[in-house]
Amino acid sequence: MSNRRPTIRDVARKSGLSVSTVSLVLNEKSNVAKETRQKVQKVIAELSYHPQRSARGLASQSSGNIGLILTDDHFNVAEPFYTKVFLGTEFEARKHNYYVLLTTVAPTVRGTKEMPRFLLEHNVDGVIIAGKIGTPWIEYVRERNLPIVLVDYEIPRHRLSTVTMDNRGGARLVVEHLLALGHTKIGFIGGDLEHPSIAERYHAYCDTLQSHGVEIASSWKSINEPDTRVENGYRAAKRLLSTATKRPTAVFAANDAMALGCMKYCKEAGLSVPESVAIVGFDNIEAGLLVEPRLTTVNVHREEMGAMAVRRLVEMMRYKADVMVTTTTPVELVIRESSGAKRDLHSETPPHFVPDAETSIHHHTSCLTRKQALSYHHRAAVTIFVSRTFHDHLHNHHTK
Repeated sequence: MSNRRPTIRDVARKSGLSVSTVSLVLNEKSNVAKETRQKVQKVIAELSYHPQRSARGLASQSSGNIGLILTDDHFNVAEPFYTKVFLGTEFEARKHNYYVLLTTVAPTVRGTKEMPRFLLEHNVDGVIIAGKIGTPWIEYVRERNLPIVLVDYEIPRHRLSTVTMDNRGGARLVVEHLLALGHTKIGFIGGDLEHPSIAERYHAYCDTLQSHGVEIASSWKSINEPDTRVENGYRAAKRLLSTATKRPTAVFAANDAMALGCMKYCKEAGLSVPESVAIVGFDNIEAGLLVEPRLTTVNVHREEMGAMAVRRLVEMMRYKADVMVTTTTPVELVIRESSGAKRDLHSETPPHFVPDAETSIHHHTSCLTRKQALSYHHRAAVTIFVSRTFHDHLHNHHTK
């Protein structure tokens, strides 16, 4: 054969099968005999054939693309949470022979001109939407009869599959960790409580303190920020900590970005962390390892969330399964210096590999008594969390 690139017709001719049968194999269709599949795969390997999307689409009528939609404010250097989610979708999509087409949009849609090109051109087989987004976007995608999976967001009025993290469990771990260290004046800074994740963390903070009989002064909460960026954390911390006689001794920030803003304010105000104020965040972004003291936080498996969304979407696309599935990923408390806990072990492993730079406490410890939690914290057992597959999380699924 010449140096020209082999085609699907070459595979069909050498294997003695039709082009449509080869296409069925390429699209991993189940209605192909095992011997036929193996025969086609052997010829593909011999010819070093790499199928074009048009060849795959002969049998499936699919584009081979998955659309990923983020709002503009969710995809930036200062807020890397969704960047990791995107990486998770990209790596997982490759395993299923899909490409991920990423686009950012305005929070609210005002007309067709603002629609992503891959929607206007019908160039995706399904859509993943990550983070808070306006309901009109959801409705627009659904009108096109495309399967949708939401990541880190839920809309009660719409029956959609979602991938979220255990926000309430993580918040309970934070509060009980601070209680175990002797804090009873624990503040909370947050914003955008319309976002389900932020709201769940705030309500779990309140519920956990109340269950322990600990008072929550209104002056210890700042939840009216419009967003959860570093500058919002700075402003919220200034409101909480500027009065020496009434300030809390510990602050739980709705996410790491706000926690870093809180630490910045403390440094400028001459408040030492954790001696004057203990600070804990949520998300375990890499920036938390670059500050001094390093940030105690809750690890969220962001790449795994993206991978789970792809796996769920692929199931919906291949099997036409329009069943609503809610997947909740586990979280761990990562104890570092900013909360003031004693440490016995040291590790500089980046958070995306081992969620625990010092001590990792899993979400199931949230049911411990204060005495048990204190003992647990001081044992400093390093835990490596191995991400589980979609099917390993079935016990967290609720089919409605």
